[in-house]
Amino acid sequence: MNMFWLIRAKRWAKHPPSTKRIIFVFGIVAACVVLYLIERAGLLPEWMQLEGRGGMRF
Repeated sequence: MNMFWLIRAKRWAKHPPSTKRIIFVFGIVAACVVLYLIERAGLLPEWMQLEGRGGMRF
């Protein structure tokens, strides 16, 4: 970790993000996780599927 990150962490500790911003970020992360889980379960409708999936499936 270099000095830039330490200065940034100090600034963030003095002026933390607002509650609305934290809820917004966690909401986006939760939406991404839900979409990923739905896709992995195979429950996505046909119109959301990619055509010609030639890559590896994890």
